[in-house]
Amino acid sequence: MNVVFAVKQYISKMIEDSGPGMKVLLMDKETTGIVSMVYTQSEILQKEVYLFERIDSQNREIMKHLKAICFLRPTKENVDYLIQELRRPKYSIYFIYFSNVISKSDVKSLAEADEQEVVAEVQEFYGDYIAVNPHLFSLNILGCCQGRNWDPVQLSRATQGLTALLLSLKKCPMIRYQLSSEAAKRLAECVKQVITKEYELFEFRRTEVPPLLLILDRCDDAITPLLNQWTYQAMVHELLGINNNRIDLSRVPGISKDLREVVLSAENDEFYANNMYLNFAEIGSNIKNLMEDFQKKKPKEQQKLESIADMKAFVENYPQFKKMSGTVSKHVTVVGELSRLVSERNLLEVSEVEQELACQNDHSSALQNVKRLLQNPKVTEFDAVRLVMLYALHYERHSSNSLPGLMMDLRNKGVSEKYRKLVSTVVEYGGKRVRGSDLFSPKDAVAITKQFLKGLKGVENVYTQHQPFLHETLDHLIKGKLKENLYPYLGPSTLRDRPQDIIVFIIGGATYEEALTVYNLNRTTPGVRIVLGGTTVHNTKSFLEEVLASGLHSRSKDSSQVTSRLASRR
Repeated sequence: MNVVFAVKQYISKMIEDSGPGMKVLLMDKETTGIVSMVYTQSEILQKEVYLFERIDSQNREIMKHLKAICFLRPTKENVDYLIQELRRPKYSIYFIYFSNVISKSDVKSLAEADEQEVVAEVQEFYGDYIAVNPHLFSLNILGCCQGRNWDPVQLSRATQGLTALLLSLKKCPMIRYQLSSEAAKRLAECVKQVITKEYELFEFRRTEVPPLLLILDRCDDAITPLLNQWTYQAMVHELLGINNNRIDLSRVPGISKDLREVVLSAENDEFYANNMYLNFAEIGSNIKNLMEDFQKKKPKEQQKLESIADMKAFVENYPQFKKMSGTVSKHVTVVGELSRLVSERNLLEVSEVEQELACQNDHSSALQNVKRLLQNPKVTEFDAVRLVMLYALHYERHSSNSLPGLMMDLRNKGVSEKYRKLVSTVVEYGGKRVRGSDLFSPKDAVAITKQFLKGLKGVENVYTQHQPFLHETLDHLIKGKLKENLYPYLGPSTLRDRPQDIIVFIIGGATYEEALTVYNLNRTTPGVRIVLGGTTVHNTKSFLEEVLASGLHSRSKDSSQVTSRLASRR
C-alpha cells in the first residue's frame, strides 16, 4: 500500500500507452499538483514529454507534430474545455485519461465533438489525490465543513478522492466511522454508495481479511495540530509551510535568488528521505556530515584537467556534483532558517510548556508556566495564543480554571482581537462537549500505570512526549479492541479477524505528526499496513484557518464567560 507508487504507475502507464514520439502533457490545476508530487520535470522529459500545458490556458500554440496526453479531473468545466479542444485540435492525436469515474453522457459529448477523429483512447486512471509520502495522502481541501456538517461541494470531492484512493490501491473495504461525528457518518455512507453503484470496478481478488477504511474527525483531537514539531518534515511544515512539496523561502533574510523556492521530495532527495522523520538535533549533525562529504569531493572535482581522461571523468561526475551542491545549499538554508526561528521565537521554551499542557495533568504548574511565557517579549502573539488554546482545551472544566485571566494577559500583551477570539472558537470546535473520546485522562488501570511509569522513567525527549490520539485509536484497532459503540461498522457485517490493510481518513485534516505515528506503526507491526489521509495536511496556521472556515463561533460574546457556560451546558 504505497500511494506515491500507485500514482506514479498511472502516469508511467499513460506515457507508455501513447507510444514513441514527442508529447505534450495537458493537465488542469489539480492534476498538475498530483503529477508534480510524484515526478520531476526532468524525469518526465526523459520519457519524451517536452511540453506541459494547462487545459484552461487560452494561448496555446497549434503543434501538430505533438501527441497530447490529457490527464484531467472529470469536472463539467474540464469536459467543456475538452469539447472545445476536440472541435479545433491543436495536436495530432489525443490520449485522454480522467482521474476518476466519468459519466457515459460526458463520454458521448466528447465523442460527438471528435469530428476529426483525433482521440485514440479515453480511460479512467484513479490518481485523484495528492500522494504526499508513501503512506500519506491529501485532497488539499481547506475548510471542508460548515458548522458540524459537510460543505456539499467538498463532500463530493472527498468522496471522489477517497474512492479513487481505494481503486488505485485495489481495495474494497469494510467501513468504520467515528460515531460522535455526523460528518464521518455522512462520508462513510457516500463512499459506500459509490462502491455499491460501481461494484464492477471494486471487484478485486478477495483477501482472507478484508481491508478496513476508518473515517475520523479532526474535532476529536484539536491538540495535535496546535503543537510545535521537532522532526524535520513536520517542523518545516510548521515553521515554513509545505505546499505540494514546495517551500517558500523568499522571506528568509539575505536569501539568494535560486533558493527563494525549494522542493523537498523524498522521491528524489536522498538526504531528505533519510532525515524527514529524525528530530532536529540529529538533523544538525547529519547536515554537518553532508557538508563534510561535499567538501571532500569538492577539491577532487576541481583539480587540474590536464588530460582528455580527466575532462571526461569531470564531465561524467559533474551532474552528481552539481546535484549534491544543490542538496547541500538547500538543506543548509532550510535548517539555518529553522534554527533562526527557534531562537528568535524562543520555541524550545514554548514547546516544553506546550508538551506539559498536552501530556501532564498538573494545573498549577501549567498555569504558572503559561503566565510566565505570556510575559516574555520574545514569545510571538501566534505562540501566545497557541499556549492559551492548549490550556483552554485541557483545563476547560477544571475547578480552578483561569482562562479569563489568561485572556486578559493576551490583551495586555497586545495580541490582536482576531487571535483572541480564536481561543473560544477552538474550544467550540474541539472542546469536551464535541469530543467522542477523552483526550487527557487515562481511562483504565493499565493506562494509568503506563502513564505513571512513563513519568518515573522520564521521557527520552521533553519536546516529543506527546503522541497523537490517533496512536491509541490505531493501537486498539490493530489489537481488535476498538469499541464498536464508539466506532461502528457501516452495514451489518463486522470484521472477525484483526485488520491487516487499514486506510484512515481524517475529515478536517491530518498532520505530519500523525503521519510519523503511522510510519512507526508500519515499521514495528509485522503484517499490518496503514495508509493515512486527510482533507488536507495541517500545520497550526492552516488548522486555525480550518476552524475559522467552519463558521463555528463561541456562543458567548465575552470570552471570559466561555468556560463557566460550557461547563454548565450538559
